[in-house]
Amino acid sequence: MKTSSLFRPFNLKSINIKNRIVMAPMTRSFSPNGIPTSEVADYYEKRAAAEVGLILSEGTVINRPSSSNDPNVPHFYGEHALLGWKNVIDKVHRAGGQMGPQIWHQGITNNDPSGWLPSAPFEGPSSFNKPGFENGVAMTDAAIADTISAFGQAASDAKTLGFDTVEIHGAHQYLIDQFFWNATNNRTDIYGGNTLAERSRFAVEVIKEIRKRVGEDFALIIRLSQFKPAAYDFKLAETTAEMESWLTPLADAGIDIFHCSQRRFWEPEFEGSDLNFAGWAKKLTGKSTISVGSVGLDGDFFGAFAGQSSAPTPLDELERRMDRGDFDLVAVGRAILADPQWVSKIKNNKTESLKGFSKEALSSLI
Repeated sequence: MKTSSLFRPFNLKSINIKNRIVMAPMTRSFSPNGIPTSEVADYYEKRAAAEVGLILSEGTVINRPSSSNDPNVPHFYGEHALLGWKNVIDKVHRAGGQMGPQIWHQGITNNDPSGWLPSAPFEGPSSFNKPGFENGVAMTDAAIADTISAFGQAASDAKTLGFDTVEIHGAHQYLIDQFFWNATNNRTDIYGGNTLAERSRFAVEVIKEIRKRVGEDFALIIRLSQFKPAAYDFKLAETTAEMESWLTPLADAGIDIFHCSQRRFWEPEFEGSDLNFAGWAKKLTGKSTISVGSVGLDGDFFGAFAGQSSAPTPLDELERRMDRGDFDLVAVGRAILADPQWVSKIKNNKTESLKGFSKEALSSLI
């Protein structure tokens, strides 16, 4: 398996890593009352010790009353949660890795199957998560301002704790993505609009606030998706021009790296070119990008949550695209979740010992 491109160093502002492999954010829900435990710290430490270049944490929610629908999703606020994250980053650094938290607000979302509910109604640009599904309230101007500030505070705390970067979760039908989408953003104020560029104002203000808090030398990542979890063929930006109008203001506001989520990294984003989402984002903005989507496995992420298993696959096409300069980094999720040693096995060509993924891997911190 040819993998030399994956093992070149990468340096950008506060990120200085030994290879191009990123551990993708994956919700784990093993933090009771929002507090990361020592087992959570050990989980990330194992990946750092096994040569993952950059670890992006599971989604960790900002300080808003209804930012989460799950009591076991970690918080990135409050004394006890931040002490838990301090333990995480210290262990990752001692193991030779680098890491950033993915800071998150779920927006209008489903109720947790357990019946647990937050102390306030879910909030979003409107009361809808998708057409026909209403489960919260539209945010007031004050709620929007407080949320922007909470994103900024989370990023500032991450830098203070010693993290190497921060990723903003702007994908997968959560809060920021709900502002992008015209089906969930029907606002008539400055945070709405008929175009994707106009509906990006909330994201732009979040990025500007974070950049103000952390300074110019701290690398900022945003995760974006074109698709919706129940509609893989959906596109927020239907043309390259529309994508440019969406991504350029985010880059200008302070984003250094676009993390471009898609179901399968090899699928082209637009007709007439084999460039994927990350390839187009880099071409249109000149910024670094992370590609992701079924890397190293033959099934996709959402199928995994439906109980589908996946087997290891070669990385030749990934290597070809990296050699061509389509993207700078590659995020690997389920393969690293199931096997802490995945990166070192790839590096040392021990492909015969690579593990597949099964839904059982989701039930514990390996």
